[in-house]
Amino acid sequence: MPMLIEYLPILLDGLLTTLSVSLVSLSIASLFGLAGALAKLSSERGAQAVAGTYTTLIRSIPDLVLMLALFYGGQALVNDIGLRLGWDYIDIDPFLAGSLTLGFIYGAYLTETFRGAFLAIPKGQAEAGLAYGMSGFQVLWHITLPQMIRHAIPGFANNWLVMVKASALVSIIGLDDMVHRASLATAATAQPFTFYAAVAAIYLAVTTVSILALGQVEKRFSLGVRKAVL
Repeated sequence: MPMLIEYLPILLDGLLTTLSVSLVSLSIASLFGLAGALAKLSSERGAQAVAGTYTTLIRSIPDLVLMLALFYGGQALVNDIGLRLGWDYIDIDPFLAGSLTLGFIYGAYLTETFRGAFLAIPKGQAEAGLAYGMSGFQVLWHITLPQMIRHAIPGFANNWLVMVKASALVSIIGLDDMVHRASLATAATAQPFTFYAAVAAIYLAVTTVSILALGQVEKRFSLGVRKAVL
């Protein structure tokens, strides 16, 4: 326990990196997810094919494999192009690479979450908006999107919780997050259970707070909606 107290500030400092990666990744994933859902629901077959390929491939490959392939493969590709153009060696920032990779991966899952939420809205509402003279973007912004959020929140919350846990993957590409600091503390003290148990407890606290906060958001967007009685 004295060792844990001594290293706790270091672990909590790493928690800031973990949360930063998770929040940036969530923002990127939301953009990919929204674009993917709109592409899948569009009438353009090319867009449907691209979005379908994206979600099928990404959801079929383990996150760890994608993280390693995109980080090391992407860095090799960038430097190969840079070498042809006469640039110096480019060392990709692990925070940027990790956030982009996680956002790209979980954008595939959010694509299906958002697509299902869009489909839950009766088509008549969008048709009424168009009949009223609204443009397609106005229908999306003022009618479809606000209602879609309520349907998407449960799946969105689930993806967020999984993404927070998956943020530990960034430690393998050299980012100094909470898990990486726990491994350094373990190497210095030879007490792996103490530090990894502490990290697990911190993750549990983060996910618990997230569940409570997202539950309040869901209640806020469900105001005035009658719940089904079984």
